[in-house]
Amino acid sequence: MKQNILKLGYLLLGLLAVLVIYLSYMQLYRGPALADNPYNRRYQEYEAQVKRGTIYDTKGIALAKSDYSQSKNRRVYPAGQNTAQVIGYINERYGRAGLESAYDRNLLGMEGADRFRNLLNRLLGREQLGGDVTLTVDSALQKLAMDMLGGRRGAVVLLDPRTGAVRVMASSPSYDPNRLEDIWPQLLQDPQAPLINRATQGAYPPGSTFKIITAAAALATDLSLAEKRFDCPGYLVVNGFKLDDTAAHGEVDLTRALAVSCNTTFAQLGLIAGAEGLQRAVKAFGLLQEPPVGIPARAGTMAAAGAMTPTELASSAIGQGEVLVSPLQMALSAAAIANRGIIMQPYLVDTVKDSLGTTVKQQVARTWLTATTPEIAEKIKAGMTSAVKNGTAQAAAVSGMQVAGKTGSAQNPQGQTHAWFIGFAPSDQPRLAVAVILENAGPGGAVAAPVAGSLLAAAVAAGY
Repeated sequence: MKQNILKLGYLLLGLLAVLVIYLSYMQLYRGPALADNPYNRRYQEYEAQVKRGTIYDTKGIALAKSDYSQSKNRRVYPAGQNTAQVIGYINERYGRAGLESAYDRNLLGMEGADRFRNLLNRLLGREQLGGDVTLTVDSALQKLAMDMLGGRRGAVVLLDPRTGAVRVMASSPSYDPNRLEDIWPQLLQDPQAPLINRATQGAYPPGSTFKIITAAAALATDLSLAEKRFDCPGYLVVNGFKLDDTAAHGEVDLTRALAVSCNTTFAQLGLIAGAEGLQRAVKAFGLLQEPPVGIPARAGTMAAAGAMTPTELASSAIGQGEVLVSPLQMALSAAAIANRGIIMQPYLVDTVKDSLGTTVKQQVARTWLTATTPEIAEKIKAGMTSAVKNGTAQAAAVSGMQVAGKTGSAQNPQGQTHAWFIGFAPSDQPRLAVAVILENAGPGGAVAAPVAGSLLAAAVAAGY
């Protein structure tokens, strides 16, 4: 009898230990993930009791705020569709997205001192307050970018290559987050997928904008290739496959090849770099990673080095083949050339303050990746500058300021080419890097480059 009681005691102690371990696991390990789940209804219940904080742009303009008029708590998005994919939304029925989701705990006063302050406020029956978030995004430039996209499918990213601060992240088509209850079914069925942030989650062949990566890969194997002259008869035959060029460019060096976007030269440079060399460069530029920008972003893709035939390698070297990237990744690639090979970590949020206005998070510029060497970046920069001076990117020129850029017209199965432009300005002391894509809109030099030029001019006029 005594033995049985002892066994029962051990059993109960064992079960108690298992329960403690499970609860500890759920609370300490799984707790934050479960709490941050956008479909967690406990947040919605808590939301009703807290005056949620405001999200501001870099100049203090509210982009998301709470309206408590008529005894009802309603989230309002003054910039509407212009910032929808970045700011996201919070909705009792449809959950949370974007920065509203990423900074939910701060906006609800559930972090740091606010957590205990609001507990006391709740016990005393006082108002509970959330903190505020200030972005690096400039809402005026964001609106300009959206206006220039004009409802067409595409995206624009503008950032500071010296710090990684994102000034514009535009995605089109968009939606009005103020009308989510009315338009949600249409948003889900819309074939143009307006809920997707094309700037961070788009997957596009980069076309000739990828040639800056190929150049970096080839120069990493032999820097003297920058001085070598390549003959372009208007095509290149690789293993019996004829790769057509846009023109017979004659004898060109790297600078001229970048300026006129010579497929023949870059296919040869890709073959010289080899599949492993090209993939090393792709990894160095971060194209196979999700950029750590604070909202969902897609990692790029390309064929494995071991699976690349010479034909696939030549196609990939000019931005076709199986290479897929996002506009944010290509803006960061341009920023790498602008910043002497260094890619700074991109960020959208500059400052987070608690409910008393005390700064609890201040973003500090930090290096994300070293994409290439300063010497190689300078060689590529010369070609990008030449492209805007007298090459395919002249439509991106800005009066009184030298712009460096690279165009792209990416073939795709959906029809007309995607129009690309990536670049930076001023080319001698870059403080702005940009990527523009317009889906199935035609040649990059004619369609995307003017958008980039206008945005760069407006950004400089605004003091950036």
